[in-house]
Amino acid sequence: MDNIFPIFNTLLSVQDKEKLLNQRSLVIWLVGLSGSGKSTMARGLENELHKLGYLTQILDGDNLRSGINNNLAFTEGDRKENIRRAAEVSKLFANCGVITICSLISPTNEVRAMAKTIIGIDKYYEVFISCPIEVCESRDIKGLYKKARQGEIKNFTGIDSPFEEPVNSDLVIETDKYSLEYCHNQLVENILEKIKPENS
Repeated sequence: MDNIFPIFNTLLSVQDKEKLLNQRSLVIWLVGLSGSGKSTMARGLENELHKLGYLTQILDGDNLRSGINNNLAFTEGDRKENIRRAAEVSKLFANCGVITICSLISPTNEVRAMAKTIIGIDKYYEVFISCPIEVCESRDIKGLYKKARQGEIKNFTGIDSPFEEPVNSDLVIETDKYSLEYCHNQLVENILEKIKPENS
């Protein structure tokens, strides 16, 4: 037993994992109203990064609320907890070297600041998917805005629950003014500069 050395106190660093994956981990936090294009941007970004050989994970309302957040409603407190948990999970992925794409409304400056604090300023990259509410409503194939205006859905962001536009996002993409292709390319180009291994 004399030739056995303890290794349990030796933890691999984020840099070790980034080197293995040949990428720099990052949490890309897509913010915006329902219907602004967050999910479309997230899926397009993930597909493009996958083609280029990057390991990614999308976190959005659907996969979070069907699993880790399935006990949360849409009250102000539960929405804040939804963001807190998403940020904590994102931090774990980032610590594993994974590029995480979060598509979450994140309606207030308070919850976005909380997410940034949890994840860490060096790993948090906020993208505001900007789109006027009237355009979001016109895209609403599920009829959620209509139901909210009729009182069938309570605490709907932009209708009877506030949305504070970010003022210090790392990137703003205006999906009402530019084509999907242009917006997609704008997002991909900016993210690639952040995740290239030589930038780690």
